[in-house]
Amino acid sequence: MSYRAASVQEQFDDASQQREASMLGMWAFLATEVLFFGVLIAAYTLCRVRFPEAFAAGSRRTDVVLGTLETAVLLASSCTVALAVRDLQLGGRRAAMWLLVATAALGATFLCIHGFEYVTEYREGLIPILHYAQDGPEAIPMQLFFFLYYVTTLFHGLHVTIGVVLLLVMAWRTRRGDFRPRYHTPVELSALYWHLVDIVWIFVFPLMYLVGRA
Repeated sequence: MSYRAASVQEQFDDASQQREASMLGMWAFLATEVLFFGVLIAAYTLCRVRFPEAFAAGSRRTDVVLGTLETAVLLASSCTVALAVRDLQLGGRRAAMWLLVATAALGATFLCIHGFEYVTEYREGLIPILHYAQDGPEAIPMQLFFFLYYVTTLFHGLHVTIGVVLLLVMAWRTRRGDFRPRYHTPVELSALYWHLVDIVWIFVFPLMYLVGRA
């Protein structure tokens, strides 16, 4: 079977048409993801307007140093995945493979740092339902802050985990030689997904970590 036959599905005339259809499908999927996270952010905004002092107090209990480090890690990962796509466009393979592995490693690093945050917050009694040991007049509305914080960051972490697995698969396929300068659509789609993960965090970080410190 020729390379073209292997890369272009039978329902498409050529690789260009297949790429356009794939990109359209990915953008539609990303739009649904934006709507999902948009609902969580809207819920956070409304609750913050209703309980400004409690949400500010909750935000100050988050670890801004680790949050900043997580942000830096994800921004670096956006750079490496973009470089991987560019290397494939220029006919490279080995560098692209290692850049994809590096992106996945940065994603895994993000998850480890965030896991450390969760452990610390559990010890401090900041996790609703599982272990919430706060008292005072702001304790109940602050619990709402942490509920939204964990729902949002856990779903974001799930997306990061999926992205790490996806990038490792792309790295393996790159090493195998599945992609060429004229056909690397799966890597482009994976990179788009990863950029969404980063963009969502860029909104989550200031809302959850910084607003209460303003």
